[in-house]
Amino acid sequence: MKRNICAQLLVLSLAISSLIFSNSCISDRNDTVNCFPNSNINVVLNLNLPAYQNLQTVGGWLYLNEQSSGTRGLIVVRTTTGFKIYNRNAPHICPDGNTTLVVENSIKIICPKDGAEWILLTGEPINISQLPPKTYTSTLDNVSNTLFIQN
Repeated sequence: MKRNICAQLLVLSLAISSLIFSNSCISDRNDTVNCFPNSNINVVLNLNLPAYQNLQTVGGWLYLNEQSSGTRGLIVVRTTTGFKIYNRNAPHICPDGNTTLVVENSIKIICPKDGAEWILLTGEPINISQLPPKTYTSTLDNVSNTLFIQN
């Protein structure tokens, strides 16, 4: 009898452990899955340089892979009200070799792994994911035309 109870407890604890492990990437935060890599973001862009010419007009965007720009880089987009800065890690699934976000047709962001889509200018989810891409704060110094990006 005692052995039977121990066996049942073992099976129950294994079942609970497997549920916890299988759900380890389900979001416990509002903005990303809990396995989303955290990194320091601290970038300064002189928008007068030719490399950043795409950011002079609304809808212009570029990939940013400089030092202190996250584990997979950033997507910087010029909007009607300023800039949107997105992390290139998919916000809704744990990172792997095929979860780096890409811009398609200058209108949407796509996750190659599962086809999740977001509107480039707003980050609004339009397919699969309910979470928007992780965004960062930016400040534009209009006098020097310098964009500061940080988390």
